[in-house]
Amino acid sequence: MKQNSHCFYSGEGYRQKGANSATTMQGRAMMRRKPLRSALFVLLFIAPMLSGCTSLLEAPTVDPRADMRAYPENIESGETVTFDARESDPIEGVIVEFHWDFGDGNNSETIVGFTSHRYASWGTFVVSLTVVNDQGGEDSTSTQISVNGAPQINIEMPTIVKSGDTPILDASRTFDPEGGAIDFSWDLNWGEDSDGDGDPRNDVDSTNRTPLLTTNSSGNISGALTVTDDRDSTSIEYWSIEVLTRTWKVEWLEETLELSWEGYLDQGETWERMHLPGEGVILVNLDSFLELDRDWVEPQDNFTLRVAVPNSGWYADASTTSNSNITSNENASASVEKSGMNPVPSGGEFSADSEEILLLQLLNAPGSRFGQGEWTWRIFAEEADPDSQIAGLPDPDPGNDWHLTVTFTVLSPQIIEV
Repeated sequence: MKQNSHCFYSGEGYRQKGANSATTMQGRAMMRRKPLRSALFVLLFIAPMLSGCTSLLEAPTVDPRADMRAYPENIESGETVTFDARESDPIEGVIVEFHWDFGDGNNSETIVGFTSHRYASWGTFVVSLTVVNDQGGEDSTSTQISVNGAPQINIEMPTIVKSGDTPILDASRTFDPEGGAIDFSWDLNWGEDSDGDGDPRNDVDSTNRTPLLTTNSSGNISGALTVTDDRDSTSIEYWSIEVLTRTWKVEWLEETLELSWEGYLDQGETWERMHLPGEGVILVNLDSFLELDRDWVEPQDNFTLRVAVPNSGWYADASTTSNSNITSNENASASVEKSGMNPVPSGGEFSADSEEILLLQLLNAPGSRFGQGEWTWRIFAEEADPDSQIAGLPDPDPGNDWHLTVTFTVLSPQIIEV
């Protein structure tokens, strides 16, 4: 505790004078007899020594000791720090005020030494605490808080595309505020569970900054981008793209498909061929014609032509015939025909997510599926005439050459996107 040396001296001198009243009275009498200038001199000498005596009535100011602890000192932006100043010592009396400066432009005043603060932005912040006791004394201390900035995501992408388009999801402008390395994780479709774990919203479909998005059907595609910095701080941005269907104009073009085969069969042999005549078209009419090379000796050979379309449940056959008059010069032949296999469809505008899907819709319309699937053509050489009339001699007509022509009338769709 500080003391005033002038007051101590003057007070002591005062007590000495008070101890001897006779001396005091004698002094006073002598002063009355001295000239006026002597009295003034004494007053001027004593006055400075008495001037500091009033400080004895004032209590000295004792400063407290500030103590502050922060936890955690390293956080992510948006998180909260707790500050504890309850170990601060008032030294004398009690602490009545805690003044907090959080370093980000925010301040607070409490009467207890405990508070918290949320840091919305990243950076390094110096937090100051000033404590005040009930004597008016104060003390300050400070600490430092490091706030890590989460990656700043920036995605450039279309919000509306057409089915079949392949838009680019561009996150190349995404960055870490502190300049650290960042990793990308795209879930490109919440409607698909690409990793098969039962959760379609945690897939890692791409780790590129600019992945391509495949759109196969109309509707909405939603997903998310997760970006992680070198301190394991993550940011997530959700996105959605509307996928529109496409509009097509369809016209039907009538075409002719012709197939032909030829060969030689001995009596009792069979030839067979399978094919798909109806791919990408609608079958309307069929004309098939089997012809055998002419034998100069009657009767003509007898072959059977058979056609089968199992998917449509249709089968037909015919045997070769010829005019028995050799002068007619007709080859033995057989034919199978079928008309009106499917109705003629109408054109116009149609909606579909792709040309392939539209084609499937057109070809598989109710009542238009006859003839789809494999067709089987079979030729059986039942009899080759004439046979040898003399036993043991070679057969003069063991078989025959044949020619098969198959003609389909089909409707082919001409598809143009509007």
